[in-house]
Amino acid sequence: MKEYKTNEIRNVAILGHLGSGKTSFGESVLFVSKAIEKKGEVERKTTVGDYSLESQNRMTTLSSSLLPGEWKNNKINFIDTPGSEEMIGELENVLSVVEGAIVLIDATKGVEVGTERVWEELRKRQIPIIIVMNKLDKENIKYDQAIDSVKSKLSSKAFEFTIPYGTDVHFTGFADVVLKKGFQATDHNSVEGAIPSALVSKVEEQYDILMEKVAETSEELLEKYFSGEPLTAEEIRFGLHQGVLAGDIFPIVAASGIKNIGVSSLLDMIIDYLPAPDALPAKLGFDPKSKEEVKREISVNAPLSGMVFKTIIDPFVGTVTLFKVSSGVIRSGQEVYIGEIDTTVKISQLFVMRGKNQINVDAVWAGDIGAVSKVTEFLNGVTFSDKKEPIVYPKVEHSSPTIYVAIVPKNKQDEDKISTSLQRLRLEDDTFEIKRNPETSQLLIGGQGMTHIGYILERMKNMFKVDVDITDQKVVYRETIRSKGEAQGRHKKQSGGAGQFGDVWIRFEPCKEDFIFAEEVVGGSVPKNFFPAVEKGLMETLEHGPLAGFPVIGVKATLYYGSYHPVDSNEISFKLAAGLAFKNAVEKIRPTILEPICQVNVVVKDEFVGDIMGDMTKRRGRVLGMEQRNGVQEIIAEVPEAEITKYTVDLKAMTQASGRFSRKFLRYEEVPEMLVKKIIEEYKKN
Repeated sequence: MKEYKTNEIRNVAILGHLGSGKTSFGESVLFVSKAIEKKGEVERKTTVGDYSLESQNRMTTLSSSLLPGEWKNNKINFIDTPGSEEMIGELENVLSVVEGAIVLIDATKGVEVGTERVWEELRKRQIPIIIVMNKLDKENIKYDQAIDSVKSKLSSKAFEFTIPYGTDVHFTGFADVVLKKGFQATDHNSVEGAIPSALVSKVEEQYDILMEKVAETSEELLEKYFSGEPLTAEEIRFGLHQGVLAGDIFPIVAASGIKNIGVSSLLDMIIDYLPAPDALPAKLGFDPKSKEEVKREISVNAPLSGMVFKTIIDPFVGTVTLFKVSSGVIRSGQEVYIGEIDTTVKISQLFVMRGKNQINVDAVWAGDIGAVSKVTEFLNGVTFSDKKEPIVYPKVEHSSPTIYVAIVPKNKQDEDKISTSLQRLRLEDDTFEIKRNPETSQLLIGGQGMTHIGYILERMKNMFKVDVDITDQKVVYRETIRSKGEAQGRHKKQSGGAGQFGDVWIRFEPCKEDFIFAEEVVGGSVPKNFFPAVEKGLMETLEHGPLAGFPVIGVKATLYYGSYHPVDSNEISFKLAAGLAFKNAVEKIRPTILEPICQVNVVVKDEFVGDIMGDMTKRRGRVLGMEQRNGVQEIIAEVPEAEITKYTVDLKAMTQASGRFSRKFLRYEEVPEMLVKKIIEEYKKN
C-alpha cells in the first residue's frame, strides 16, 4: 500500500443498529475498491472485520476493526464498529479518530434505537454523516416509510442523493439525483443508463431541493441560483461538501451490501463530501512540562504528534496498537517521545491493519492510521510526539460501569491467573473495571451490561484458558447506632505471674462523622497513656458490627471513668476492655443497618417516563427532578444501591433498549425496619 498525503485520506466510521449489515457492508467496500478478491460472509465466519473468535461465535461485531481501501487515488480508512450499545467504549475511541461517518439503516426496519444512539454521539461531536439505506435487496421493504423515519427521528436535513430502482429482488440499480443519471449494478461498479420514466419527476424534485441547499452555502452561489444561471458541477460539489460539513445536509444513499449496489457511488461521495483530516481546525493539547496549552496544525509540515486509540492482544504477535498521526510523519525505526511518562521509545516496523492482516509500510503521514507491535508504553489514550516539540492530547473520557458482577474461578488453580488475565484484557478495553471488595471478599468486574461483561469473560477463557462462574455483587452495608447509652467494659485475667486488668466506662452516642473518640476522665482513674489503647480497641471492635458484622459508623465514644492496676494494667487489657464496653452497650444504643444510596441519572424517551417513574418508586427511590434535552427526558433520582444492582438489564427491557443511565454513590441511610431482619439473615447465612 502506497503512502498517502493528508488531503488524500478519509477516516470514516461504519455505524448503525445491531444487525443493520455493517460488517457485510465493510466486505462490500473492500471488494468494490479491490482491496479483497472475494467477499467473506458473517455466517461462514470469513469476514475481514469480524476476525475475533468471540465475534465469530456470536455472529455480531464486538470489537472495532480497521478496513482501509483505496479509491480513485485516495485512501479511505473505514472502521467497523459494534452495534451493541454496551460496547460504547469502542465507539468512543473510534469517534476520536474519524472525520466522517456512514450510518447504516436496515431498510426493512427503518430507524431503530441503536441508530438514534449513534446519531446522537455523532452530532454531539459534529461529525459529518452519510446515511446508507441498506438491505434494499431484502423482502418486505417499505422504502418510503424508512425514509420518513430518517427525517422524523434523525434529521429533516436528510436528503436522497440516490433513489432505488425497485426493492427486494427487483432492486437492480438507482438514479443519482446530483448527476441526473441512472446506474445499473454490476459486481464491482455500476453501469450508466437512462433513469426509468417513473422516477424522472422524483429525481427532478429532489435535484431542485439539493440545488437550493447548495445555493445557501454562499452568497455568490445564492445570487447565481436566483438569477436562473445553472450551477457548474464543481460549484455543486463544493456546495454539497460545505453543506455536509456544516451539518446542513445529510445524504441518503440507496444500497445493498450483499449485492454491492450503490457502494461505488458511496465511495465517490465519501471522497467528494466528507472532510480530509486537514480540513479540521488545529488540535489542542498541552506541553507536558510547562502544562501550557499547545495548538498543533493537522499537517505533514507540523512536528510529529499522534495518539493510540486501540490495543489488540494477539496470542501469537503479542500487543498490537493502532494509532492516528495528527501531525508530521512517523517512520519505521524512529524514536518518539511520550510526554506523560517522560520516556523515549523506538518504533520498530510500522504497518497498517486490514482486519487482523498486517501490511508493512515505511511511514504514516499526518491524518492516517497506522499500527505497531510490542511497544509496551503505547497504551490506549497515550500521546506520542517529537521530543523537541512535545504535546499531550486529552484522553477520551469513558462512561463508568453500570453493572458489577462477582466472578469465581471454576478451577481453584486459576485463582492467581484471573487478575493477571483481566489486567491484560484491560489493555484492550479500559471501560471495564476490576476491583476486589475486602469486606465481601468478592472479585468484581464492572461493565456497561452483561453483553459487555460476557464478551470480556469469553475472551479471557479463549485467550488465557481461565473459566469463571458469575455471582451477584453483594451490597456493602454499614451499621450505626440510634440512641445514646453507656456501659462498663472490664477485662481481668489472672493466671500466675503478671495478670491483665483494664476497666473503662464509655458513653456512646450517634454523630455525623464515621467515628469520634473523646475523653472526660478526671482524677486519673484511667491513665492518659492508655487512652490510645482504648481508642484502638473501639476502632477494631467497630470493624465488625453486632448485627451482621458490617463496619459500624456514626459513633461518638467518650471515655469518662475507669480503673487500673499498677502492675497488671497494660495496653492489651484496655483494648479488650473498650471492646467489651461497646458490646455491653448494644441493647441501649439501638444498632441498625445503613445502606448505600446512589444518585441515578436516567435518560429515556418521553413515552417511557411514566413507566420509569413508577418503577423508581417500587425501588424505594426518590425522584428529585426531570430535565428535557434533545428530545429525551433525564430523570434524576436517589435510590438504594441494593435496588439497582441489575438496573441496566431492567432498563433495557422497560425502554426497548433505548434508555441509559449513570450512577454515583452519595451517602449511607438507614434501612427500613422491615428489611433489617432479612439483610441480617442473608449475610449471616453467607
